[in-house]
Amino acid sequence: MQMTELQFKLIKENLRLLTSKPCFYKGKLTGIDIESIQSQEDFEKLPFTWKGDLREAYPLGLQAVPDEEIVRIHSSSGTTGTPIIIPYTQKDVDDWAKMFARCYEMAGITALDRIHITPGYGLWTAGIGFQLGAELLGAMAVPMGPGNTDKQLRMMRDLQSTVLCATSSYALLLAEEIAKRDMTDKIYLKKGVIGSERWGAKMRKRIADELGVKLYDIYGLTEVYGPGIAMSCDCECGMHYWDDYVYFEIVDPKTGENVPDGEIGELVVTTLRKQGAPLIRYRTHDLTRFIPGSCPCGSKYPRIDTLIGRTDDMVKVKGVNIFPSQIEDMLKGVKEASSEYQFMLDHMNGKDVCTLFVEVNKGVELKEAAKVIQKEFKEKIGITTNVKPVAIGDLPRSEKKSTRIFDNRY
Repeated sequence: MQMTELQFKLIKENLRLLTSKPCFYKGKLTGIDIESIQSQEDFEKLPFTWKGDLREAYPLGLQAVPDEEIVRIHSSSGTTGTPIIIPYTQKDVDDWAKMFARCYEMAGITALDRIHITPGYGLWTAGIGFQLGAELLGAMAVPMGPGNTDKQLRMMRDLQSTVLCATSSYALLLAEEIAKRDMTDKIYLKKGVIGSERWGAKMRKRIADELGVKLYDIYGLTEVYGPGIAMSCDCECGMHYWDDYVYFEIVDPKTGENVPDGEIGELVVTTLRKQGAPLIRYRTHDLTRFIPGSCPCGSKYPRIDTLIGRTDDMVKVKGVNIFPSQIEDMLKGVKEASSEYQFMLDHMNGKDVCTLFVEVNKGVELKEAAKVIQKEFKEKIGITTNVKPVAIGDLPRSEKKSTRIFDNRY
């Protein structure tokens, strides 16, 4: 993708500003002559920003404006280390709402919709972003947050919610509960806006079929506003991203070099208008690709593909690299298997031992299913694994992101 004249202008202005005052990037870009950056190629020589950089800036080292301009903070969970704290100005909050409203509009959601919001509120960026966008759009926001499934379903029924916003894991849990309670004809949902974690084709089909909705992918991350920087359209061929607010690159995860359009690599994000905590060449760890050409929907905004995984959720087993997306693709071709699985890795007696727990459809003979899945796993992924079929609903459901790979070896 070629950097536009406007994008280059905004990036250059941002670099001048950030290196002219005491802040994170003044230190990060020490020794670099900003005025010598005259092209996209020059920009691509700038150093990457890593998640470790952001953790080291804890608590407010990323703040790039005076205290009186900061109106709120959001934070990563910090489950894998020191949390990352992102300060926001009022303009950042307003821009986020504008992008989120665009996401809803991309899905054909209007002021007449009632938007049922189940992602969490608080330090996490999710719930409040869904609400900001709904309010700017003029739709009715139903700010439920996660949990309390009984109340979720009652409010969804009584308020006649038409749009469900959720992680794929929680959307599945709600879909299963609606079916179990024979409430399908009492629910008014038409669309689902799903984000926060990748999900396979089988899981998507189950949610869509059981809820009777059309599903849309939404993308974002805490470090860059939150969810709402990219959204799929009715054509279901990738996600449009708002290139007047964010500049995307896709690089080879190993070399850091930009890859040709259409090739899979790691998404790198530069913010164009963010004030509280701008980011320059931030490595997201998310794996995707640019989709060249125009979209049949007619949108002017460029596209990336739906995420295929993360560079940091890969595991190496017996010399083979395995991503969750590979397991999902393998299960897609097995009619006996449902969408939910857990892949366990242990090290016993000097050897790696792999176990795949997978939910299988009703009426399936468990031993036969185990043989079929084991054969497919070997053929498609390249290693032998122990397969333990279980009934639908036996594996845990989550209100947030589901963990699917557990590496207990080290």
